[in-house]
Amino acid sequence: MSDLPTALTAEHAAIFGYGIAGAHLTGAAQDAARAAEAAHRARRDALLLLLAGTPTSAPPAAPVYALPFPVTDGPSALRLAIHLEERTAAVWQRTLGTTTGDQRRMSLDALTDCAVRATRWRKAAGVNPATVPLPGTT
Repeated sequence: MSDLPTALTAEHAAIFGYGIAGAHLTGAAQDAARAAEAAHRARRDALLLLLAGTPTSAPPAAPVYALPFPVTDGPSALRLAIHLEERTAAVWQRTLGTTTGDQRRMSLDALTDCAVRATRWRKAAGVNPATVPLPGTT
C-alpha cells in the first residue's frame, strides 16, 4: 500500500494554507502564493485521477485545517508558506519508499517541486541558509 492517500491529504492542506498565506501577502509574493496554490491543485487533481483507478479511496478535503501558528501579517505568511512546502515535501519523501514506476516518478517530481518552492520562500523571508540538506527529512 502506498502513501499516496496521505500525499493527497497533504496537498489538500497546502491548498488551504496558501489561501490563508496569500491573503496576507502582496505583490510578487502574493503572485508566488497563487502559483504555489495552483501547483498544489494540479498535483491534487493528478492524485485524484490516479487513486480513482485503484481500490484505494481518496480522502476528501477537510473543511478547515489547523495552522501551525497564527498568520497575521506578511512575515508570518512567508513562514507559513515555508512550513507548507516543508511539510508537503516530507510526505512526498515518504512515498518514495512505497511507490514504483510512474508513481515513484510523480513522488520524486513532487518532492523536488516542494523543495525548490521552499527554497524560494526561505529566500523571500530572508532565512539563511535558504537551502536544506535532504529536503523532506526535516
